[in-house]
Amino acid sequence: LWLPYAILEYVNYTGDYEILQEKIPYLEGEVLQEDCDERYDIYLPGDEEGTLLEHMERALEKGINIGENGFIKIGSGDWNDGFSTVGNKGKGESIWLTFFVCYILELIIQNPKIELNIDVEKILAELKKSLNNKAWNGEWFKRAITDSGKVIGSPKNEECKIDSIAQSWSVISNAVSKDKQIESFSSVEKYLIDYENKVFKLLTPSFDKSNLNPGYIRRYINGVRENGGQYTHGSIWLIWAATILGYSDKAFDYYTMFNPINHSNNKEEADKYMVEPYVIAADIYGEDNLVGKGGWTWYTGASTWFYKIGIENILGLKIRDGRISVKPCVPKDWNEYKIRYMYGESVYNITVKRATEDKFVFNGIEIPEKEIKLVDNGKINDIEVTF
Repeated sequence: LWLPYAILEYVNYTGDYEILQEKIPYLEGEVLQEDCDERYDIYLPGDEEGTLLEHMERALEKGINIGENGFIKIGSGDWNDGFSTVGNKGKGESIWLTFFVCYILELIIQNPKIELNIDVEKILAELKKSLNNKAWNGEWFKRAITDSGKVIGSPKNEECKIDSIAQSWSVISNAVSKDKQIESFSSVEKYLIDYENKVFKLLTPSFDKSNLNPGYIRRYINGVRENGGQYTHGSIWLIWAATILGYSDKAFDYYTMFNPINHSNNKEEADKYMVEPYVIAADIYGEDNLVGKGGWTWYTGASTWFYKIGIENILGLKIRDGRISVKPCVPKDWNEYKIRYMYGESVYNITVKRATEDKFVFNGIEIPEKEIKLVDNGKINDIEVTF
């Protein structure tokens, strides 16, 4: 499902729809048998080809596999591949994955140039109904349902009472009622953020001894990596959710807490963190005597999300179909900031100021639509935005 997401991100950003007709060979290899969770092998391009759009459609058809509770089946793992035995018998379902699919389907609906042989609106309506009626736990959203029907992400659980990414994507997908989004976000703040050590736990409590065995995630000791630590790639989605809810001060506060340089402001912090303070760490340990210690560093997936959310969601630089706009979600004490954006051989100097009215001025001319088409004119261009 990340393939359709990436394709939609690309065409929405660039406006390049010709790429959807590019022919790409399918890979050939042995199909996984029903009792086989995974197979490592070399898969080479075969003779059969499909357009990129057809690859996207096949990915959606494979990924949108709805279980008996109305959620997307998890198989032997979703984003969290440590949940390898939640649904490997074919029945388990993922609430997070259902939110993710809803987000993708919304992107498709919003883009009339994407035509698929899938009833996107019907599927989306069914998934939203399930999420609103069956996924809520009273204070936050469940994370998954196992093959045997047990709930992961329930207040009644000994372990993994709450998982961060289901709450973040309840907001990002906008698939559920606003009051539930707000309450689930508050639950993340209450249970998953360790403000003293600047750690955003992926879930809590960590998996340890209970009879709820979700998979190889339990091989990690308590508070390490996905098992109750900060797994940055997923934990950082909370900032995206904060900007959508309009929590500008919180979004920036959390952004600074994720910033690795702020884990080494003094010798005591640096001694605790123990890894490079100038690159993103995949994980920060979240429990016991290891709390606050950085793990695997130079982690590109998390650093990309950190960069993307900072630029697009906090500073508000938006580009769609090759058109640029600015929609800030910056702290209330920010009165002005500047962005220098390179487009080909051209420079766009963007000044953003707080004022009494919204305006968008391009090279001295006010633009009522508050966006312009990016043009590589080889010049220095000025954009002034007030908000």
